[in-house]
Amino acid sequence: MKIREITDIIEQFAPLALQESYDNSGLVVGRHDDELRGGVLIAVDVTHEVIEEAIALGCGLIITHHPIIFHPLKRLNSASVVERCVEQAIKHDIALYACHTNLDAAPGGMSWRLGEILGVRDMQVLEPSADGAGFGTIGTLAEPIPVQQFLGLLRERLGCGVVRHSELCSERVSRVAICTGAGGSCIEAARAAKCDIYVTADVRYNDFFAPAGEFVIADVGHFESEFCAIQILFDILSKNFTNFALHKSACSQNPVHYFV
Repeated sequence: MKIREITDIIEQFAPLALQESYDNSGLVVGRHDDELRGGVLIAVDVTHEVIEEAIALGCGLIITHHPIIFHPLKRLNSASVVERCVEQAIKHDIALYACHTNLDAAPGGMSWRLGEILGVRDMQVLEPSADGAGFGTIGTLAEPIPVQQFLGLLRERLGCGVVRHSELCSERVSRVAICTGAGGSCIEAARAAKCDIYVTADVRYNDFFAPAGEFVIADVGHFESEFCAIQILFDILSKNFTNFALHKSACSQNPVHYFV
């Protein structure tokens, strides 16, 4: 089986055309027409630990949400973590593929899956694009619950070390807006959707003033909001292939730690 056959299936669900202009989704290291050597490992990020895991499992392809190469590399001389990871992958003949903002924007993608985890129903795109895709979702819970109970649900189901939030101006939560990853740009879309709470990550200090008493912003952390990428990609591939070993990384770890 060629690597192209695997990446084509992913791109049927999340076409590369959906990625943002600044992104670097797709095959980052390797060739599409190379034969897959061994199995496939799915992770959030490419790290030394994930590459070592792929070596131990005999995987010739690592599929991640975040691309290891985001900014152009001018040299490969082991001067940075990125360079060392790329060198390690090449040395061990491991291809690297990323499905990033195209998976964020794809219908049924990242925010949709996070909404399912949180029990959000009847979801629609929060900030739609002209092609019917778009970022974020807006939907409702089966029944309203107290806002503090919903914050507890975030911690429990997403494994958050902490949930940063704006003023708790809503007593109960029914209408939930979601944007996985850095979702500051969708705050006004969340307001327009008349949500009770907006679940996202990487919110800047001044953005916590933005709700102005109309809704609550809940920052659950970047990794915590995007860990669901592993299961999405696993589901896509496991439904289409049975002739290679498919693994969910046990070494995909949050680089952010909390002292509470």
